[in-house]
Amino acid sequence: MKKAIFTTEISLLKTTIERLLRRKAGSNLTKIIRKTHPADIALLMRGFSTENQKIVFRLSPTFAYKAQILEELDESLIENVLSEESVANISKTFQYLGTNDQAMIVSMLPEEQQATILEKLEEEDLEDVEEIMSYADDSAGSVMTKETLILNQNTTIGNAIAQLQSYPENEKVFYVYVVDDKEKLVGVISLRNLVTSKNTKKLREVMIKDIHAVTSDTDQEEVAKIVAQYNYLALPVVNKQNKFLGIVTIDDIVDIIRQEASEDFLQMAGVGKDREILLKSPLENAQSRAPWILASLVGGICAAAIIGSFDELLKDIIVLAAFIPVIIGMGGNIGTQSSTIVVRGLATGRVDVNNTVNLIVKEIIVGAILGALYGILIGFTAEFISGNEVANLGLVIGLSIACSMVIATAVGASVPLLLKKLGFDPAISTGPFVTTAIDILGVALYFIIATSILL
Repeated sequence: MKKAIFTTEISLLKTTIERLLRRKAGSNLTKIIRKTHPADIALLMRGFSTENQKIVFRLSPTFAYKAQILEELDESLIENVLSEESVANISKTFQYLGTNDQAMIVSMLPEEQQATILEKLEEEDLEDVEEIMSYADDSAGSVMTKETLILNQNTTIGNAIAQLQSYPENEKVFYVYVVDDKEKLVGVISLRNLVTSKNTKKLREVMIKDIHAVTSDTDQEEVAKIVAQYNYLALPVVNKQNKFLGIVTIDDIVDIIRQEASEDFLQMAGVGKDREILLKSPLENAQSRAPWILASLVGGICAAAIIGSFDELLKDIIVLAAFIPVIIGMGGNIGTQSSTIVVRGLATGRVDVNNTVNLIVKEIIVGAILGALYGILIGFTAEFISGNEVANLGLVIGLSIACSMVIATAVGASVPLLLKKLGFDPAISTGPFVTTAIDILGVALYFIIATSILL
């Protein structure tokens, strides 16, 4: 087993491999790759050109090593490194991959390659791969693995241990899952309990009957939450009749958490949810981000229209225009804070969507406290800037800031919760939608207050 390396060593290794790639020193490259952990090679490949990615993958010493690299690569990189690989080589690499990884990779390939590779799989693996491919993306069924040990409830402990010792895929065995004669999941037993129980006992006598299981159509994010909450190493997947289908393992859970977090952060930044956006061309990147920028544009036009409708007021008191960015900025910042807090709370299970009144009220109180504080501060600043030439200007600015921040926290906290109840991803609420809505409301409120007090 090759040991993992640290950041400084990674940087040095990257420089060395790039130099050898420029010199086309294939034999030296192979020696370095052989001595390096596949996960580190996969990490380095993200920073290489598409051609160099293919070269490094092609020079990997064994098919087992290539399989380990594929397990760590992003989807777009997998497509790239396999684009010039022969079907024979891909099939040999597949022998060292789990059925869930096989299904994921096959689904990326062109249809002609898919058919050829599927033909080369063993009958049992072929059935498993086709089954996994039939499930919806991002569901428990699409990420589960079939390689695990299931035993009948009438099996004795001694026989169970013997079967475990002879099981060829024992690196996937975290628990022994117990089924009845109809292959319905009835219990689970940890390896520790298995080896410490009497050999003559049957599994049904020592198994845990209270099982956390998910169905094949359960969203993968929900699977990750269950595993995180109960600290499982694997979670069983069943069909609607409770028939055992497979397991989702901890390594896949880590990938799911990383993927879901990436999607949330990208949406919160208003750039869509494509996790591979950094690897796309400038044109594809622009196309992904254009709709979100359009939302900001529409909001900006609405805000401009509101400002235009108060042009007479601005002509009379031009200093009001100087504080528009302050009103927009303060409201947008605190609104984004509130929506981000709520979105992460929903993602981690700390926020219950069915009991949200207290949370919204709490955020409004926070907005009122900060609004009063900064309203007073900016109000006095406005009086200082204007030199008391406009009576009550500080009152207008301070009151507008306070009201804008209260409304911003209410909108920022409530919109993610509303989207969650309606079945949408709440992460989009921290992007242009909430900030644009807050900008429009803040500007409108500012001029309404100014008109009421100054005219």
